[in-house]
Amino acid sequence: MATSLHCFSCNKELTFPGNVGRRDECPHCRADVHVCKNCEYYDPKVYNECRETQADVVREKDRANFCDYFTPRKGANSAEDKKAALRAAAEALFKKK
Repeated sequence: MATSLHCFSCNKELTFPGNVGRRDECPHCRADVHVCKNCEYYDPKVYNECRETQADVVREKDRANFCDYFTPRKGANSAEDKKAALRAAAEALFKKK
């Protein structure tokens, strides 16, 4: 079963033949892949920046870690997508007739 995700650093799509290993790196920018910023549970707005309440605290969110709850994030950089969606919604709401 292949695993796909977008690199948090360069936003390029990555595919791995199995699970993402702790030592895996992005072939494009050499950033670590098994990091909080590539995880589905990463959320900078919550306590410890993680929505998984049982996960250990990880201080460096962009460095490889041993978290057992790591789940590859689906899709591209969600912060960029949300920003674009909010801007489009605001423009639609306030457009002149």
